[in-house]
Amino acid sequence: MTVTAPAPRLTVVTDASPGKLLRKRILSVAAHVALIGASILMLYPLLWMLSASFRPENEIFSGTLIPSSWSLDSYFRGWNGLRISFGTFFWNSLVISITCVIGNLIACSMAAFAFARLRFKGRNFWFAMMLMTLMLPGQVTLIPQYVLFRELGWVNTILPLVAPKFLAVDAFFVFLMVQFFRGIPRELDEAAMMDGCSPWRIYWRIMLPLSLPVMATAAIFSFIWTWDDFFGPLIYLSDINTYTVQLGLRSFVDSTGSSDWSSLFAMSSLSLIPVFLIFLFFQRLLIDGIATAGLKR
Repeated sequence: MTVTAPAPRLTVVTDASPGKLLRKRILSVAAHVALIGASILMLYPLLWMLSASFRPENEIFSGTLIPSSWSLDSYFRGWNGLRISFGTFFWNSLVISITCVIGNLIACSMAAFAFARLRFKGRNFWFAMMLMTLMLPGQVTLIPQYVLFRELGWVNTILPLVAPKFLAVDAFFVFLMVQFFRGIPRELDEAAMMDGCSPWRIYWRIMLPLSLPVMATAAIFSFIWTWDDFFGPLIYLSDINTYTVQLGLRSFVDSTGSSDWSSLFAMSSLSLIPVFLIFLFFQRLLIDGIATAGLKR
């Protein structure tokens, strides 16, 4: 006669009483309300600028966020209010930004591949020197650069703004790509070398296809920083036909006379659209590029 032991019972012990559940729910709602309030507080200057672009001129600096009447006159006036159309400034900024993005992706990725994969004499020294340039204020090199570009005859052209990008001058992007490249297994390089691939083919066929997140991150940051740059165009551009969006916005403010504030706010609102669209469509790649840079896989 065999005796079978009874099957053990599975008991689920829950210490979540109705009071604790209610308390957690209240804390969750309070946290969301606080976050929404903080978001509104951070976005208030942007909302105020957008609202001011639709207000009449006599209500620009009124305390209310919602205008008494809505008008698009400031947009039409701002677009055609200067000697040339504001679309020219958008086109100039777009050309400069896209060219800088292309230059940074090509030059910085090649420099990063050299530091991460190639072995050459003084590699660690030159990498440290590159990192030291991150700590160097831009004002230190401003005058020597201006003298150099003036001697080359590049002043009042876009060349001082785009040509350095093809020489890997943005050490931040080089460092970001180096950290990402180091996370790619070296076994891929060794297998490609056994198949007869040169370093150039390894860079082009292996590294770049696997580096889409970090390349997208560098492209997004490069576009945003170039689009929002005011100091560089202010130094090198003096012809209104070569002005960027930021210099065009400055033209609406006159320190000695009247300023067209409504047109300024209207064109400022339009200038945010390209940056917003770039971040909206590529934010996933941006997050992946930052999250995976420097991780060993």
